[in-house]
Amino acid sequence: MDAAAPCRSCNLLDESSLPFYVLASVLGILTSAAVLFALLRPLFHRQLCPGQQLLLTQLAVGSALCSIVVPVLAPGLRGAHNTYVCHLAHFVWYGSAYAQALLIGCHACLGPKLGAGPVPRLILGLMVGLWGLAILLALPITLASDTSNGFCFLSPSQGILKFLHAANCLAIFDLLPLGLLGAKGVQRALGRGPCPWVDVLWLWFIFWWPHGVLWGLDFLVRSRFLVLSSCPTQQALDLLLHLAEALAILHCAAVPLLLALFCHRATRRAVPSLALPARQSSPPDALGRKS
Repeated sequence: MDAAAPCRSCNLLDESSLPFYVLASVLGILTSAAVLFALLRPLFHRQLCPGQQLLLTQLAVGSALCSIVVPVLAPGLRGAHNTYVCHLAHFVWYGSAYAQALLIGCHACLGPKLGAGPVPRLILGLMVGLWGLAILLALPITLASDTSNGFCFLSPSQGILKFLHAANCLAIFDLLPLGLLGAKGVQRALGRGPCPWVDVLWLWFIFWWPHGVLWGLDFLVRSRFLVLSSCPTQQALDLLLHLAEALAILHCAAVPLLLALFCHRATRRAVPSLALPARQSSPPDALGRKS
């Protein structure tokens, strides 16, 4: 009987983890609001992060949206939401995460060109397009979500939608940064400039990279494309999935700190160039000499 029993794993994120979700949500909302206040305050609008306000504002908004819906995804809010709220929570959570990843990838490719003034409409259109793409990528997980006894979860019957979601996570959270790093290595080997640009914003992928990998592995296991040989292996995969989810939740509080660090460095680099104008020659004296 014991040998024939199904393999069961202990849930790392269960009803007792509700304080973790709430704490991550509160910290994320407060830190994101502080960053947005600093970026949008008229006094700092032209002094703080020159040329990067649009990018940082969108990243802060994406982090704030993720922080707001974190409690809805918590497994301890029994009966607190219905199916439509569950759909909305997954839509906002993954849509905002995809948008942040695409914005960071766009910043890595364009670099200082994002802050250039000659083509503001083109940059604005590019940002709108990235958010539109993120919304489309979030549709599979939105349609695959469901509720049971008040818990928000993914319906096991939506195999195609879960496959699309796993493919999206793998492409955006894993293949995108790997492709940028590969392009960076090729550019350096050929000596053709610094693009793609690497900065502190790339630390964002640390919080989501395991999520994409483990989501793909879990889908292969549940689809019988990958058969695990032992119960401890399955239990280890379940534990890693919960750890990856917890790491993704922590990004709500970490991303505003990354934005503050990036803004501090960008402002510090811009201030010396503004404080040291080009030296002008003094007018000649009565003998025709310049001092």
